[in-house]
Amino acid sequence: MTRDILIAPSILSADFAKLGEEVRAIDEAGCDWVHVDVMDGHFVPNISIGPGVVQAIRPHTPKPLDVHLMIAPVDPFLEAFAKAGSDIITVHAEAGPHLDRSLQLIRGLGKKAGVSITPQTPETAIEYVLDRLDLILVMSVNPGFGGQAFIPAMVEKIKRVRAMIGARPIHLEVDGGVTPDNAGACAAAGADVLVAGSAAFKGGKYAENIAAIRAAAVKA
Repeated sequence: MTRDILIAPSILSADFAKLGEEVRAIDEAGCDWVHVDVMDGHFVPNISIGPGVVQAIRPHTPKPLDVHLMIAPVDPFLEAFAKAGSDIITVHAEAGPHLDRSLQLIRGLGKKAGVSITPQTPETAIEYVLDRLDLILVMSVNPGFGGQAFIPAMVEKIKRVRAMIGARPIHLEVDGGVTPDNAGACAAAGADVLVAGSAAFKGGKYAENIAAIRAAAVKA
């Protein structure tokens, strides 16, 4: 089956002093989604942004805001991120005991629901919630910081997740260390959404960087 490859630059690698400008730049450079990494210093060892920043960047792009919540507990914050303008809200399978409830809450807020799994979490952990999902995010680095190197073993995991999805209309996203050098392997394994931080924003060559990642994925 042929799948369109979507590129979702992560604003974690943007210049936060001019975030609106950076979001407009990646939009104009041809990104498909804008990926927003939210970290709480508890679930992951870093702190990034909150719903106020999502609300602030919302007017700067009509593209979907793909909001990745690396926070625990997550349920108390879902409504705030939904109201801030998120289009897709992804929670971690590891972030709480009631994943099914979290996904129901997201969809009840009128948003697309995603689930993320860190490198050590087997894909079987989310098998029972497949029919509540619009997106599965496979983390190809340990969450918490940008600029990490892609973990090669995640390619086989992507293949297994794609097989598990089957014919369901679920996006398969990869986040962490994605570059033109490994985008092809990710796409060949079944990914159709590639998150890129450093590789998308490097040198301010947004269009060139996004095009290189897309070309490598499409070629595969």
